Amino acid sequence: MADDSVLFRRGLSLLLTDAGFDVIGEAGNPDHLIALVDSDEPDAAIVDIKMPPSFTDEGLRAAEDIRKRHPDIGVLVLSQYLEVHYAMTLIASQPGGVGYLLKDRVKNVDDVCDAIDRVVNGQPVVDPGVVSELLARRRTKNPLDDLTHRERDVLALMAEGRSNLAIQNSLFISPRTVESHVRNILIKLGLEDTPNDHRRVLAVLTFLNA
Repeated sequence: MADDSVLFRRGLSLLLTDAGFDVIGEAGNPDHLIALVDSDEPDAAIVDIKMPPSFTDEGLRAAEDIRKRHPDIGVLVLSQYLEVHYAMTLIASQPGGVGYLLKDRVKNVDDVCDAIDRVVNGQPVVDPGVVSELLARRRTKNPLDDLTHRERDVLALMAEGRSNLAIQNSLFISPRTVESHVRNILIKLGLEDTPNDHRRVLAVLTFLNA
């Protein structure tokens, strides 16, 4: 757990401990965070974006460094503000096993627990606020233009890292309908089935870049 605010760091640590997680270390700066990760090799690291010394993007750079050095460790980045470019940088460089949430979401500890579980399992997690901001941005040639409204809804939930079951429950549709939408999305985005590429992640990246 890395955050320069002792109160926030300790508060979230206690909430996660109560939820059944084992918080094995806390850091107030990126260097201490990297040292803890290197020595303890946790399942996941929770990182604030703005940390000492400049309080700009030290946490983001530390998160990218952790993923390069320890690709099996999930990383959940927290931000005080909606900063889409930071989320894009994080997800585009490390599409699996990373997440970006607004600190306001920490009010609901279940959301944070779910996000941690998902990054640990190699899934991307994107705050719904980021998804909404990206949906509001339009370009002249948008690769998503061929998608139906419902397919866009499904892809937006995929971008949040939701499973087919979660999408089914959120949109009140059947499992077969979810599978059909996902299949159509991959086909319309031109994502062919290959042994080396994770098409679902590629679809999310296309959505974020669009």
